[in-house]
Amino acid sequence: MDYYELHFRLPDAEDYQQDLLIDELAAIGFDTFEEKADGFTAYIPVNQFNKVLLDEQLLPYADMFAFNYDVNIIPQKNWNQEWESNFEPIQISNQIYVRATFHPSRPGFPYEIIIDPKMAFGTGHHQTTSMMLELMLENDFEGKSVLDMGCGTGILAIMAAKLGAQKVTAIDYDEVCYDSTIENAALNRVANILPLCGSKEVIPDTLFDIILANINRNILIDQMERYAEVLKQGGEIYFSGFYAEPDLDIIKTEAAKYGLNYSNHKTKQDWVAAKFIKAN
Repeated sequence: MDYYELHFRLPDAEDYQQDLLIDELAAIGFDTFEEKADGFTAYIPVNQFNKVLLDEQLLPYADMFAFNYDVNIIPQKNWNQEWESNFEPIQISNQIYVRATFHPSRPGFPYEIIIDPKMAFGTGHHQTTSMMLELMLENDFEGKSVLDMGCGTGILAIMAAKLGAQKVTAIDYDEVCYDSTIENAALNRVANILPLCGSKEVIPDTLFDIILANINRNILIDQMERYAEVLKQGGEIYFSGFYAEPDLDIIKTEAAKYGLNYSNHKTKQDWVAAKFIKAN
């Protein structure tokens, strides 16, 4: 699958204004973002790109601050080469070491996750993924059944398994992510992950102890009722992929409709990862 790369330049914009554009792009299918010195780049599969929809999303900001963008097509081969040339290992809370197959191992870490990202989103570099990993370290996964929605590379599902989860269901609508999760689970010698390709319609009719959902605000709102249906009473759900303002209050309000009570959250550069608990 080929991707479109949009390079946005914002010569005089504030950080929050750039975040506004990123939020709008995430809402219409852009799934990977990279910060640049003069702005950022955004990526979307060619078959999901809609120029008319993009212009509609950006129109309200045209009079607020100056920005422009270029559009380039990135073939799958070039995308993989780009990731490999820029993907550096990362550490999470001195507990997790995330690397690719072409990096040396670091056996001193309690948890090592091997991720070959290909075109899938979720290498731990983005604030939302790293915060989700931090939240997971702070909570008990031993013997739990886990659902990872929007699994991307499978990094959160793999971490859940390494933390002792009994069974992990990992779902993503993108076939590249589905394949990537299978491959990365094998790289990490994790055998208790069930990858599924689809969206909320493929969520099994079973009950989960924990749900992980690192997507974006609009998709979380759309799928939240289904999450609540399959989460056990007293179960935990971790949301990320949205901003502190105004998104967190919106997520809290929507979650309350389905008996999902806010517990706590983390923030990094205005991004949020939040924990909710289903009422008994």
